[in-house]
Amino acid sequence: MTPRRQFLSAATFAAGAAAIGTSSRSVLGNEPATIGATESDSVAPVKFALNTSTIRGQKLSITQQIEVTSKAGYDGIEPWLRDIDRYVDEGGQLSDLRKRIEDAGLFVASAIGFANWIDDDESVRASGLETARRDMGRIAELGGQLIAAPPIGAHKSDSASPPLDTIAARYRELCKCGQAVGVRPQLELWGLSPTLHKLGELAYVAAEAAHPFACVLPDFYHIYKGGNDFASLAMIEASRMFCFHINDYPAMPPQPKIGDRDRIFPGDGICPLPQVIRSLVDAGFKGTFSLELFNPEYWKRAALEVGLEGLEKSRTVVRQAMEFDLG
Repeated sequence: MTPRRQFLSAATFAAGAAAIGTSSRSVLGNEPATIGATESDSVAPVKFALNTSTIRGQKLSITQQIEVTSKAGYDGIEPWLRDIDRYVDEGGQLSDLRKRIEDAGLFVASAIGFANWIDDDESVRASGLETARRDMGRIAELGGQLIAAPPIGAHKSDSASPPLDTIAARYRELCKCGQAVGVRPQLELWGLSPTLHKLGELAYVAAEAAHPFACVLPDFYHIYKGGNDFASLAMIEASRMFCFHINDYPAMPPQPKIGDRDRIFPGDGICPLPQVIRSLVDAGFKGTFSLELFNPEYWKRAALEVGLEGLEKSRTVVRQAMEFDLG
């Protein structure tokens, strides 16, 4: 993907809608072959991935997570570094894990790590950058090109946060680390962060970093939790959004009290997903929608069943988006 020099843009670009197929699915979970998507199921121009937090409560190994993701029919997987680290600590080889992912017909859409790259303490920040280098190196070995860069070090409401210009300079250093191994750190919006909870803050930091690897990782839940208007997404250039966390949220609890555990399947809540997704696609978004949920009720169910339902509902809202008339 070639980044555009201009990060902020108010312009939109017309994009043709593609035909969206459907397929029948079993939720029994015993089939040995892939039981999810086929080529006719693809929703152009986007792809779908499973963030493994969605099935975290089932306590699966990374190899089991890959199997579930593949059987459910996703295009890609968004693993957590802690699961990759556990695999390596137990003697696994990243080359073998990469082959397993590729043999399953998947790609590494992104990855979740928590390196502290913002902290005002220079020694803490230096250690965080070393963690980030290691994390991004491992993702590169798996064939991945993206990793989440949440605002760790400026995410607590009870502590002072650095000014945005300072965060931008530190994000630039993180981007330099990523450029060395070919992995983009995606500046992630966090609704609870006192600094990076607004889309305007996200865009400003990424733009001021002035680095070719700068990009952003939005999330429907975090946009809502941070008190944003979805119209603000139009001010972020679509070519700088490679991955977008997809989910939904209920009307209750209200926005100030809602938490990660309240996220639900796309289309099951009050988020105007079809309208927003249509605007994203029309603006040129061609990335991956990665299903990221932390709902303990879903963790009580079979992982494959959750994966199948999540993909079907993600596809449904995209299908609705392509039929949506923005007027």
